[in-house]
Amino acid sequence: MSLKDIFCQDKAIGLLQRARSTDKLANSYIFAGNDGIGKHKTAVEWAKLLLCKNPIEENNFADSCGQCSSCKMVEANSHPDLQLVYKELLEFTKKGKNKKNPVQMPIDVIREFLVEKVSAKPTHSAKKIFIVNEAEKLNPSSQNCLLKVLEEPPAFCTIILITSRLDNLLPTTKSRCQIIRFGPVSEDKIIHKLTLLGLTAEKATYFARLSQASIGQACCWATLENEETQLYQKKKELIHLLATYKYQDSLDVAGKFMAAGKQISAIWSKLEPNTSKSDINRRTSTFLIWIIISAMHDVMKLEMTGLEGTINSDQKQQIKALKSRFTPDQAAENISQLYKSLKWLEASVNEKLIFEQMLLNLADFDKMTV
Repeated sequence: MSLKDIFCQDKAIGLLQRARSTDKLANSYIFAGNDGIGKHKTAVEWAKLLLCKNPIEENNFADSCGQCSSCKMVEANSHPDLQLVYKELLEFTKKGKNKKNPVQMPIDVIREFLVEKVSAKPTHSAKKIFIVNEAEKLNPSSQNCLLKVLEEPPAFCTIILITSRLDNLLPTTKSRCQIIRFGPVSEDKIIHKLTLLGLTAEKATYFARLSQASIGQACCWATLENEETQLYQKKKELIHLLATYKYQDSLDVAGKFMAAGKQISAIWSKLEPNTSKSDINRRTSTFLIWIIISAMHDVMKLEMTGLEGTINSDQKQQIKALKSRFTPDQAAENISQLYKSLKWLEASVNEKLIFEQMLLNLADFDKMTV
């Protein structure tokens, strides 16, 4: 892959290209935008260009050559002047042996894999580059540890913080970086990509719409679907349950959501063995909550535009049944409560309790308004 192969991020890449052509590159960047829209790929490909021995320039667009020793090392994840910083590096810190994979970015990771290494001169290229993934998980202590480096990094150093939650970063962190914002990927391009991965048009359309313009997220779900998780079939079953269950069935339905989650997580963990089980479980639960949010979204959309453009257009009867239970205002209130459930997930609240409370609330809402 190269910079020119990245989908729908022409504006962000254009800003970087213009800065390079006018010799006004910043030393510290924040790449901000939703998960799975190309921030990490852009950061790595941009690093490859900056480290490249023989960059190619055509029509005012610079790209790595892909052939030099530097490019090949980046592609092999072995370049000595490119450091990827992520929270799972905790086990490789001085005091991290046998510690569980963390939820937040530990200060020890930032200190040992960035701050202590930033002053060492590059060994193979003219520059040295640090890419910090999930920067929204930097706690205040970790961010404060970074401030001096972000403000006055060595001239040969470039630091890129990648975040899906810009509001989680301290004002002092943001003020020391140039912020590059990444936009959504078009639905048509995501659907096309998913069909190339082997999904039917129906499945590709569903996952593209559910992903909210995140091609990375949609491709992740497509990979899971291709790994026999029956992700799409599970969502159909869960939407059917959501449309038909009664208040007294709430805990049983919550249990079925949890059972589906366990099956998905088991396969997901095999695909990403280096990702902590707690993170995998959280991602799975997030996916399941998004299924419910999508149904409530469709109830609202059905009132305004009909079935056209609904996420669950493959389950028209179930969405109509939900519309008979919830007014658009009630669906909007449900969505607000579901977003609170997502925040509880991020705060590591017990997932079983989250799903039980969520299903009880949804059924109770309907019960009180019938």
